[in-house]
Amino acid sequence: MIRVAAVGDIHLGLDSEGLLRPALETLPECADLLLLAGDLTRHGTPEEARVVAREMSGLRVPVVAVLGNHDHHDEQPEQVTDVLRDAGVQVLEGQGTVLDIDGTRVGVAGTKGFGGGFVGRCGSEFGEPMMKEFIRYTRRCADGLRTALDDLAGAGCGTRIALTHFSPVPDTLAGEPLEIYPFLGSYLLAEAMDTAGADLAVHGHAHAGTEHGMTSGGVPVRNVAQPVIRRAFNVYHLHAQEDGARSAAPADVAG
Repeated sequence: MIRVAAVGDIHLGLDSEGLLRPALETLPECADLLLLAGDLTRHGTPEEARVVAREMSGLRVPVVAVLGNHDHHDEQPEQVTDVLRDAGVQVLEGQGTVLDIDGTRVGVAGTKGFGGGFVGRCGSEFGEPMMKEFIRYTRRCADGLRTALDDLAGAGCGTRIALTHFSPVPDTLAGEPLEIYPFLGSYLLAEAMDTAGADLAVHGHAHAGTEHGMTSGGVPVRNVAQPVIRRAFNVYHLHAQEDGARSAAPADVAG
């Protein structure tokens, strides 16, 4: 059994020092890894990133993250990434990482993702150049996620997790105004997960959304934005899969 702790949208600022640390120090007792689903800072400054880094440094479980839109606000995502990586956090964007959890190869593929909407109510690469680039950026994020998941399968990871900030499905947006759904996620992320295969998808971003959802291909989706889960992190339990094996049924995710 793989124990996956996850949280997003912690929005730490300069006044947040030590806020999460007491809870995070309990992680080895209840989880094998920690996933951070973006919006780790309030405004994306390196100073705020250093607060996050101090909260996450020295934890006795692997920490894997993607950035969110807040982490891009100050237009210094590379510096934010460098600060987090220096603290031992693996920050992914169109990449995957392999973790050895008690002899099981667990792969995590990550991208921030972007908006665009969902099947039947989505943007398209048509019209003005800015609209085309909006959707093309979303597609590039989704393509990077799919490639990373495929690479993890090739690396023998039977258990694979997709980590994003933006949502792959509308299910976990329930509670948000319908008018902003196109800015909260994209079906292209779900297509990438269903095509390449994943046992669990974790995202944030939708503060007023719902925790549980599923892609059309049966991948369980969890919205772990802190305003949704209302705790330092949630823990989900996955049955370990053999190398490269995929079940025809949806993965059993408890927690």
